[in-house]
Amino acid sequence: MIQKDTICIVLIRIRYILPIGITRKAKTMLDIDPELIATALERNSNYRVLRRHKPRRTFSQPGDAEVRNGLIIDLETTGLDPAYHEVIEIGLLPFQYTVDGTITEAGTPYGSFQEPFGPILPEITRLTGIDGAMVQGRMINRVRVDEIVAEADLVIAHNSNFDRRFAEDVCPALAKKPWGCSLTQIPWADEGMGSKLCYIAADLGFIYGAHRAVDDCQATLEVMARPLPQSGRTGFSFLLERAFEPVYRLKAVRAPFEVKGSLKARRYRWDDGATSNLKCWYKDVPEADVASELAWLRLEIYGYEVDIPIVQVTPYDRFSGRL
Repeated sequence: MIQKDTICIVLIRIRYILPIGITRKAKTMLDIDPELIATALERNSNYRVLRRHKPRRTFSQPGDAEVRNGLIIDLETTGLDPAYHEVIEIGLLPFQYTVDGTITEAGTPYGSFQEPFGPILPEITRLTGIDGAMVQGRMINRVRVDEIVAEADLVIAHNSNFDRRFAEDVCPALAKKPWGCSLTQIPWADEGMGSKLCYIAADLGFIYGAHRAVDDCQATLEVMARPLPQSGRTGFSFLLERAFEPVYRLKAVRAPFEVKGSLKARRYRWDDGATSNLKCWYKDVPEADVASELAWLRLEIYGYEVDIPIVQVTPYDRFSGRL
């Protein structure tokens, strides 16, 4: 909340750039339309204005393109490991999109807390803002979740590598749905942006209630729907294109310990074998890059012509940890 002394300072600093609509009769910020102040600040390159996100229902008209159903999901949990930790909040946001990559309409969101069997640790409360009192006696309506999921042609999370493994426990039908990821399948870095959701939102000019599941879903839909600064394309158009591209997982089994730094630098990830039953470093690459990646592994990691397991990854398997 802005304090009165701060208000006065801001007024003094912007008095020379206020638009005509603001007169000397406005003695305090409370007398002024905040949007006029925001407009004034936007005229000065020393300021950048972030507006509170107001979720919208309509985005674009579908025209003649085929329309399909998307679903954004966000979870808050008691930890990072689905084998030991629990979901304490769920957010679901259905939306419609066209097959050419245009978001057309947002549906009615569903959100709920859920009381876990174990305690919510203080560090989780600091991260999520959720404490034991907020979830006490609360339960996710799994019948409602199943109904929403049943309509989805594509499921998206902002870090599906995390959310999918927890989400399938809440709704097993999610294991049979294709998944995309707004974190990894949109080229945020190429657009000169960060990849954390709150940073993306700020880059696009808005703020929202971070770490509330439904708010995160609505912010995710908004950032996917907006044109990006370099390409002019929407993030969703990139995601839809990449979600269904053929991808192949290369598994660097029994790679020497001393080369793990090289693997990490080349964006390989570690699989502890908990669900795939195979401990290895792995990387997902498009079909066109398979040959060059195999050559790099054999030359830089193994030093000989080793056979390297390759598995095709579909959007039905991706982010699940089962491969």
